Amino acid sequence: QLPVVSVVRDAESQLLPDVGAVVTCKVCSINSRFAKVHILYVGSTPLKSTFRGTIRREDIRATEKDKVEVYKSFRPGDIVLAKVISLGDAQSNYLLSTAENELGVVVARSEAGVQMVPISWCEMQCPRTHTKDFRKVARVQPQFLQT
Repeated sequence: QLPVVSVVRDAESQLLPDVGAVVTCKVCSINSRFAKVHILYVGSTPLKSTFRGTIRREDIRATEKDKVEVYKSFRPGDIVLAKVISLGDAQSNYLLSTAENELGVVVARSEAGVQMVPISWCEMQCPRTHTKDFRKVARVQPQFLQT
């Protein structure tokens, strides 16, 4: 009986965001045309490395797309639920959309550094200072709530 030595590699491959997948991402920067994000989760699975994504102004809301203002929907640092609408390549980003009631900002911090509370589909409020900020607020479904 000879001893057996074996090498086991981590066979788990990197999960990639796919069209139609709901992803959790963090807003990095915004301008008047789009928000740049880093994709952190696909569904409830954390990614080993982040992917870049873009949420264009016209993909933020399903209605009144021409009246959407990016800075009234997202701020850098916000955690957002979005849906992948097109795949990226080496140069470009994944195109994401929040144009559903269930998609949008789920976690936002106020100027005071406190987690804000949603008060409507388009506003969040700081519990400490009671200041209100505009956001594209997600109506989070119970199955997505995790502590």
